Amino acid sequence: MRLPGLLTKEILAMSLDSIRAHKFRSILTTVGIVIGVLTAVVIASILTGLRGNIVRIVEEYGSNNLYAFHLTTGPQVGERDQAERTRKVLTPEDGEALKAAPAVEDVAFESPNIGYGGGPFDDTITYNGKTYRRGNTKGVTANHAFVLNTSLREGRFISEQDDVYRRAVMVIGVNAADALFPDQPDNIVGKQVKMGGYVFEIIGVLAKRKNTVMGENEEDNAVLVPFRTGLQIAPARRFLILVIRARSGQTQAAQDQVEEILRTRRGVKFSEPNNFDVKTASAFVEQFDSITGMVGLIAIAISSVGLLVGGIGVMNIMLVSVTERTQEIGIRKAIGARRVDIVNQFLFEAMTLTLFGGILGVLLAVLISQLIMLLVPSLPAAIPLWAVVTGLLVSIAVGLVFGVWPAMKASRLDPIECLRYE
Repeated sequence: MRLPGLLTKEILAMSLDSIRAHKFRSILTTVGIVIGVLTAVVIASILTGLRGNIVRIVEEYGSNNLYAFHLTTGPQVGERDQAERTRKVLTPEDGEALKAAPAVEDVAFESPNIGYGGGPFDDTITYNGKTYRRGNTKGVTANHAFVLNTSLREGRFISEQDDVYRRAVMVIGVNAADALFPDQPDNIVGKQVKMGGYVFEIIGVLAKRKNTVMGENEEDNAVLVPFRTGLQIAPARRFLILVIRARSGQTQAAQDQVEEILRTRRGVKFSEPNNFDVKTASAFVEQFDSITGMVGLIAIAISSVGLLVGGIGVMNIMLVSVTERTQEIGIRKAIGARRVDIVNQFLFEAMTLTLFGGILGVLLAVLISQLIMLLVPSLPAAIPLWAVVTGLLVSIAVGLVFGVWPAMKASRLDPIECLRYE
């Protein structure tokens, strides 16, 4: 003989029947759930795709590289303090000393942003009436291509002789090539251009990296000149980045040795912190994670509002449902249904309703993510499984939390009063 309480399958069937009986109302009720789950999953997919791109870019440049600079690199909160602004810059002699470290394979020198804003050297490039002002002009040593895994679309890279004799030659990125030579994309090597009052010969064009962020890479706008040439044409610019390639499997050892050598050369006492910055390639990924963590918190806040609105809507509609089905509750109680059976029935209905909202939100998130990649191919999106599972679990939890009060209210109804209700 069947017990007066309903079995789980029967409760679920009743929940589905109730939702189907009020389709339009159910859809409107779950709009908040849909928006909350949709927002969270779409943002998670974009951030996951971007992170994957960042990791691939770091690996393409060299996953065992370290970057040393006299100032702290990465995102900054507020202004640099006076002590940091007055730090002495790294020197080529520091770089030569680092080459002797056992875990270091090679060290490339990079004089960044020679044509910095307000500086005495104007790095605007001109050729036959065309100009290019976006140049990220750097002075680099000949081993720069080896250390950073740089490849060329045409021509050659800067040589030791170019650097030693301070030759006026340059290697440019694809954006500079397209801007200056829109009609000659394949015959650029050997062309002479003007920059900062000097005539430079283009000896090579960098190949576009496979991995980019929003379709571009730092090298796309690069203008590379020999390191010593950069010091000659912009003597006021003495900033130096040391790009250090660690031997395979010895990145941490290389970092320790680099810090030890630089601390000794810069006279840093044992109790004092470093007055320079050394970052591994993986540290840039960690910095990206810290930035996206804040974006993720904002996404959670936005989706929480949607889920809260959806939860309130579910609670409201379930209270209406309790009122509409008062006689049904009375009949069930009259034939022996327990309070727990009534609670389970309405909780199942609330959770089923929010689960459908979560499923719809996930499906729309997948559609929107695919649409974003179709319309903006440079913006990656990869929906992580954890975001889908979390979205569905949270939607069920919302139904559970906001369905408790209506379910308890239904279970406390007096069966005699319910049977009299009209």
